Amino acid sequence: MSSLTYDLTLAGLSVGSAAALTGIGLIVTYRATGVLNFAHGAIAMVCAYALRQCVVEWGWPLWLGATVTLVVLAPAIGVVLERFVFRPLAVLGSDPAQTLVASIGVFVLLVGGAALVWGQGARDDAPELVSEDPWGQLAVVLVLAVGVGSVIRWTRFGRELRAVVDDRQLAVLGGIDADRVAAAGWAFGAFTAGLTGALLAPYVRLDPYGLPLLVMEVVAVAVAARMRHLPVAVVVALGIGIAQSQLTRLHPGGWGEPLLQAVGANLFVVALLIAALVLPRIGTRDALPRTATARVPTPPGAGIVAAVLFLLPLGFAGSDLHTSVQVPALGVVLLSLVVVTGRGGQISLGQAAYAGLGALFTALLAAGRFPGLPRLPELAALAVAVVLVAPLGLLTGWPAIGRQGLALALATFAVGVGVSRFVFAQPYATSGLWLDRPPGFDGDRAYYVLELALLAAALLATRALRRGRTGRALAAMRDHESGASAAGVRVPSLKLLAFVSGAALAALGGGMLGMGLRAFDPGAYDPVRSLLWFAAVVVLGADSTLGALAAAALLVGLDAGARGGMAAALIGVLAVLVGRFPGGPYEALRAAAAGLRLRRRARLTPLGMRVRARLRPTERRPDQQPGTGPSRKHPAAADSAQPPQGPPAPDNESRTSGAGGNPHPAEGRVHPHTPAHAPAPTLQAHELHARYDGFQALDGVDLAVPPGQITAIVGPNGAGKSTLFHCLAGTLHPTHGQVRLGPRDITRLAAHTRTRLGIARTFQQLSVFPSLTVAENVRVGAEQGRLHDPAAVDRALRLLGLDGPVRTRPAANLPTGTLRRVELARALAGGPRVLLLDEPAAGLDSTEVAALARVLKALAADGTALLVVEHDLDLVADLADVVHVMTAGRIVASGPPGHVLHTLGTGEAGA
Repeated sequence: MSSLTYDLTLAGLSVGSAAALTGIGLIVTYRATGVLNFAHGAIAMVCAYALRQCVVEWGWPLWLGATVTLVVLAPAIGVVLERFVFRPLAVLGSDPAQTLVASIGVFVLLVGGAALVWGQGARDDAPELVSEDPWGQLAVVLVLAVGVGSVIRWTRFGRELRAVVDDRQLAVLGGIDADRVAAAGWAFGAFTAGLTGALLAPYVRLDPYGLPLLVMEVVAVAVAARMRHLPVAVVVALGIGIAQSQLTRLHPGGWGEPLLQAVGANLFVVALLIAALVLPRIGTRDALPRTATARVPTPPGAGIVAAVLFLLPLGFAGSDLHTSVQVPALGVVLLSLVVVTGRGGQISLGQAAYAGLGALFTALLAAGRFPGLPRLPELAALAVAVVLVAPLGLLTGWPAIGRQGLALALATFAVGVGVSRFVFAQPYATSGLWLDRPPGFDGDRAYYVLELALLAAALLATRALRRGRTGRALAAMRDHESGASAAGVRVPSLKLLAFVSGAALAALGGGMLGMGLRAFDPGAYDPVRSLLWFAAVVVLGADSTLGALAAAALLVGLDAGARGGMAAALIGVLAVLVGRFPGGPYEALRAAAAGLRLRRRARLTPLGMRVRARLRPTERRPDQQPGTGPSRKHPAAADSAQPPQGPPAPDNESRTSGAGGNPHPAEGRVHPHTPAHAPAPTLQAHELHARYDGFQALDGVDLAVPPGQITAIVGPNGAGKSTLFHCLAGTLHPTHGQVRLGPRDITRLAAHTRTRLGIARTFQQLSVFPSLTVAENVRVGAEQGRLHDPAAVDRALRLLGLDGPVRTRPAANLPTGTLRRVELARALAGGPRVLLLDEPAAGLDSTEVAALARVLKALAADGTALLVVEHDLDLVADLADVVHVMTAGRIVASGPPGHVLHTLGTGEAGA
């Protein structure tokens, strides 16, 4: 027994050493560049193939092949990736989600390229770099870990590396060559990837898909070390490797044996699930790159062209028609990513798992093997499978509530890998399964007609989720999650809706795909497929249904009509370029064509100009009626960049009564949502304390924001103003104390719940939704706020001078002053009783500030309670009824602005 234990321990050390190498490489790359390199496994696979090519195919000595592969090729791959893929993204200041998309693109590109060069078949003759004795591998791992840790902690290069990761631009200003540091990190990370591939290849099947996925499963090692601590990564890797090896001794028998064997063989997958779903998360900034999900205009007639192209296969025959059967099914699967990723802005790398579950459940139900349910006809089985799989979308939807960016990517990827390993790869779940087509649709042509009908239904469902109130809420969540929550959008519920709907669509497409192939093929739903599908949807237009259909046709057509791997290689190239062309290839072509048209704009000759003048003697402006003089419209309606003039609001002449009065601000009606018999409640803070990482941000703050007044907070940076503001708005919860709205305790209520109670807010950093128009931005606030008034949108737009042509323009690229008005109009459209304004004058010129002041005074005169956090003391002196001065987390002075600002001095109060 002791001999067996020793042998299994040695085997576990061998596996753990390879996992530790992967963890070291991922951590070094992350610490040098801030990128979680999803392509690490693909680099390992390419280097393993290259070593085999040198030694087996070309007959080189092992030492020479290893030197060329590990010392030259692997670091060169890392340097090329840093120089041409990730450095441009870093220089442009891209967010982590954009680098994640590029990293997945590199993964897909390398996998597709390897399939093109070496074929898709598995190889079992990879050369053995070191003997099976694990002590040599373990020595390499320990030397690398100690060496890298020493360099990072004790050398100048290590200090530069940490500085570049913390703030690349600041490090460059400090004289650090950030490019050199990042290139060195990528080169070392690629070297460890190549070494991992060379060590693993002799003991696993060397193929373009299996080895990259095997390496990526051990990303749990780096996550457990929180992407920082090399010793933790080494210990965790060795421990999991030994435990996995020792579990092979257990044979309990009974119904639990297959599951226990699956766990024993895939302990790294279990660790990945735990690390992604339980351990402290990493990389939580942003969901998807907003530019990658922004609205891209659809080419004229594109829908008709797509319909014709999808009808063309009805005239095919033989293998061409049989291949075409896969396109509508895959199109439905990709539509699920349009809902989750394109509209909802959530990274989902596990959609293949839901597609596979749809196919598996359909097969089990049709065969009568699903526990507790009778045998069902094929179409009924497909429908029931969709219903059963949809709630399983909570597997990824629930973690998405508290995760974004890399953390959400890891969680969804872990779920996809877990389903693949513990369900699809287990004989007890999939052995002897096959799928038949519904009666009457057995032939390829008839079945294709059925698929088109189901695709049409999926398109209608997708359209319903992308239009109307739900669609606007999803787009708001995608563009700015905090802003959406502040507008009243129930973000957690909406995330669950997106993932559950996406799971249902993926299950429908997976079942259709299984019926088309007449079999359940686990390889068709491999986790690598999830990465490929995600990349394809993002680069061809994440929020475009036509982009999803084009991606399906491209993936099926290229794989069928060209050498295997061509589709993956093409999608990889496009994904790598996502930072340069965030709107996708069509948007890049459209922009280039527009540029050419501008350069080659035709000009009239003098004769042509005289002829045009005679044919069109007067050019009437769109807003000018026949027979009238110049337009009398509000200046802000004609020019979107002009600030609103706003109503004069001296004392109480703007105060109104009832909800049915004149809504025009010029006649005094400013805030028609709060009737006179329901005065706004007072927002109060009692003994608020907030502490973060040992720092006391708030220390016993008491504050009241009464209705009909403007309360201002001033103070130096770090005084606690923003923390207090966030505690009142609901984006942060205090460690001690109470926040009350009238008699109600709202201390623990979420931000969107407070919005529906009548507390609206704006942000210091603009929180508009760039992919929505100005009117749609305001409509989100009206639909999700305290009151639901059909006329609220028009009133808010008119009040802020946004009721002209600017109302139909996308919010992206509008001037700052206009966007400030859009954000304020969105807050007002929901009928708030309390309005919290965080630096409302930031980025405005003096004219815009004066107009803003008039509007805010009118709102206060109408009974709204306003709280303003502002550094512009002239604006505070003009606006505020009461001023509170904060220092070191406490309110140190309060009173009328003239008295407080004069007593403390302008410099002291506003430093």
